[in-house]
Amino acid sequence: MKLVPLGEKVVVRRLDAEEITAGGIVLPDSARQKPLEGRVLSVGDGRLLADGSRAKPQVVEGDRVLFDRYAGMEVELEGEVLLIMDEGDILAVFSASVVC
Repeated sequence: MKLVPLGEKVVVRRLDAEEITAGGIVLPDSARQKPLEGRVLSVGDGRLLADGSRAKPQVVEGDRVLFDRYAGMEVELEGEVLLIMDEGDILAVFSASVVC
């Protein structure tokens, strides 16, 4: 079953939490923080503008995104926990072409 968001909403699957710290310490489930990164699964039609048209969404399905710790609402669908959030709650999109 696919969850289809309305308007400017976006469905995101959180990426897995880090299990080992940079120092090599294995973290138990209770000590792990929820990850702030996720993968966009589905995107709504876009924000409704004053003239009745819709603004094109800035994210697309498959984008890897960064969002605020308390962004969105968690829902469980077929045993999987997903987030439904406003597109405005997304802080950034990771770009594969960034060179460090």
